Amino acid sequence: MTTVPQITLNNGVTIPQLGLGVFQIAPKDTKQVVLDALGVGYRHIDTAQMYGNEREVGEAIAESGIARDEIFVTSKLNNDAHDPEAARAATARSVDALGGPLDLYLIHWPMPAVGDFVDTWRAMEEFAEQGLTRAIGVSNFQIPHLQRLLDETGTVPAVNQIEVHPYLQQNPLRAFGREHGIATEAWSPIAQGDVLDDPVLLGIAADTGRSVAQVVLRWHLERGDIVFPKSSHPERLRENFDLFDFSLNDDQLAAIAALNADRRRGPNPDEFNWIPG
Repeated sequence: MTTVPQITLNNGVTIPQLGLGVFQIAPKDTKQVVLDALGVGYRHIDTAQMYGNEREVGEAIAESGIARDEIFVTSKLNNDAHDPEAARAATARSVDALGGPLDLYLIHWPMPAVGDFVDTWRAMEEFAEQGLTRAIGVSNFQIPHLQRLLDETGTVPAVNQIEVHPYLQQNPLRAFGREHGIATEAWSPIAQGDVLDDPVLLGIAADTGRSVAQVVLRWHLERGDIVFPKSSHPERLRENFDLFDFSLNDDQLAAIAALNADRRRGPNPDEFNWIPG
């Protein structure tokens, strides 16, 4: 079975660099998709309270026959639970749904107009101290958000999970993370399919004998980011995992770097304050 590279986080916990994301996978389909992915060789599953499918992820892991300590599970705190008391209740529900402590737990969005995410982060520190999660981090945080955490709290986030793809490469934010020991995780790694007909990427795909999606995922890996593409199709799960027997040369990497347009597919974290319900 292919061995996926491991990234060591700033507290010594290791995370597989490639995983499966279950965003927008219906709960009724999630268990089978996760079982299929585990069968391919994935050992890293990324979910969130907002996705509504944590329990099905937990059921798949329990039924897989794979030891729990061989599977890395991430979840994210919901936007309606930033108050520390609400966060405690929400975390307990996630731990129950996923069948035990998490490997990584993230604040899903900074929500700048809703509440003070520094207070939320202090609650996250508490959850780590209690053994409810092995590592804590953030998602969709910008440099000023991260700087506040560094200035006002005692724990550096293990990761920042952000939108990253060839059209939004986030180089300053990634560089800030590297400087402070914060690993970058890339969501929407193929820009929700927008990059699949890009002429530059199609040319690289033809030269390497790979699909555009494989080229882009390989680019993420070679940059050192953690990536978890989403798919519910077994053949695509296998394709997305088949990334470790080819590489991109310097000219190809430079061509992809030139595609950056600072163009988002998702919300701007400085403006996004949505609460579910």
